[in-house]
Amino acid sequence: MAYEGTIFEHSRAGKRTISLPELDVAVTDPEKALGGSSVLRDEPIGLPEVTENEVMRHFVTLSTKNYNLERGMYPLGSCTMKYNPKLNESLARLPGLNNLHPSLPDGMVQGTLEIMHRLGEYLCRITGFSAVTLQPAAGAHGELTGLLLIRSYHKEHARGEERDEILMPDSAHGTNPASCSLVGMKVVKVSSNDLGEVDVDDLAAKVGPRTAGLMLTNPNTLGIFESRIEEITRTVHDAGGLVYMDGANMNALMGIARPGEMGFDVCHLNLHKTFSTPHGGGGPGSGPVVCNDRLAPFLPGPCVVRADDGAYLLEENPAGIGRLLAWNGQVGVLYKAYAYIRTLGEEGLREVSENAVLNANYLRARLRGHFDLPYAGEGDADRFCMHEFVLSGDRQAEKGVKTLDMAKRLLDYGLHAPTVYFPLIVHEALMIEPTETESLESLDAFADALISIAREAEEKPHLVTDAPVNTPVLRLDEVRAAKDLEVVVPAETGAGAEIEETCNTG
Repeated sequence: MAYEGTIFEHSRAGKRTISLPELDVAVTDPEKALGGSSVLRDEPIGLPEVTENEVMRHFVTLSTKNYNLERGMYPLGSCTMKYNPKLNESLARLPGLNNLHPSLPDGMVQGTLEIMHRLGEYLCRITGFSAVTLQPAAGAHGELTGLLLIRSYHKEHARGEERDEILMPDSAHGTNPASCSLVGMKVVKVSSNDLGEVDVDDLAAKVGPRTAGLMLTNPNTLGIFESRIEEITRTVHDAGGLVYMDGANMNALMGIARPGEMGFDVCHLNLHKTFSTPHGGGGPGSGPVVCNDRLAPFLPGPCVVRADDGAYLLEENPAGIGRLLAWNGQVGVLYKAYAYIRTLGEEGLREVSENAVLNANYLRARLRGHFDLPYAGEGDADRFCMHEFVLSGDRQAEKGVKTLDMAKRLLDYGLHAPTVYFPLIVHEALMIEPTETESLESLDAFADALISIAREAEEKPHLVTDAPVNTPVLRLDEVRAAKDLEVVVPAETGAGAEIEETCNTG
């Protein structure tokens, strides 16, 4: 028997998953005990009637349809979807850590506070900064924090009203302009040059008395290190602005280069990308922010400090931007990041970055002859990318095969597609980040599949444009799906009908 469809399709009257004993507690007035007639249903809830076997097989069947890192690589560019040690998951679930209530007094959570304090010190050492907050819950939350620090700094120096512009490269992460809007800043776009780096002349022409700062990812979203980074940060500083680094791409820098030494003033880190915590599925995430002494006074509180007697305390910061998250942030994620850093050490973190860069350059070398490679510049054979790179499907598009078609075709090969159509400055973009945890064999399997698809686009394009053909769900009408969202199967009666009505009416 196939266990496809919804659980309601397996329902038959009279089936039971569990049998409960008769109630042996005397209740004189059941309606009153439950809270009155207003909480009682007029009709049964309408749950499916199935056996335990059917429940188990149904959900196990569903689980096999999910793509995950235990099945294969996730080459999503700019997302660092790497395999993370399961040991770190186990450590974070130790009862002495996992079962702590966040309202416990400092004296009863010294172990957790010490971990947080040490983690903050490690993150500062890795990035070259002097102060940190662990509160932000994700990368975009970290961006918001960094921009609030910049805004507070300018207000403190009586420049709050005039310093309302954030310079931003045209290759920036999509969350960057959104974060600027949230803090009331205006985005000023800075163009990229032929090498995919910031056009320093365009930057110099756009800095001015209204410049609050520059938001920059380094390496940028093309996987290219900004070779003139010190000139860039100096240009902004000379104009009275500050420089923010989007740390989403730290997987290329750990143990090799430190943002604080490049001239950046503040940077967020994605612990759920770079430092061994699960990425995806809605969370949890963590986006600590590190900064220099200039911005440290404005950090949110409370922060973990060490008293003269060696005790660890949570201390408020009256001059700070205020609390950003309930309690002490995503502490469970902090445990895992701490374990990751302690396990690898300084040399291990450097090896992570070196292998990530090596893997990306290996894939780039294998694929560059089969796809267009924008922003290559002259002498590309001698020019390397960092931890990711961006191809273009323009060559295949001339045959009627779009990048989206190739991404769908990868599903037929049992592989997850890379990021597509980003960054926006690359037409028909395929953005690939293999990470350091993929073996030569998995890299070759991915490269072989893309090369095969490029060949199909040339010789038999219908194989690609019709894809996917062997997945549980075939090609969707994505425009219709976005406008007419149906996420449930209609049910005539019971809970299914209630769920359907709720989903359809919002």
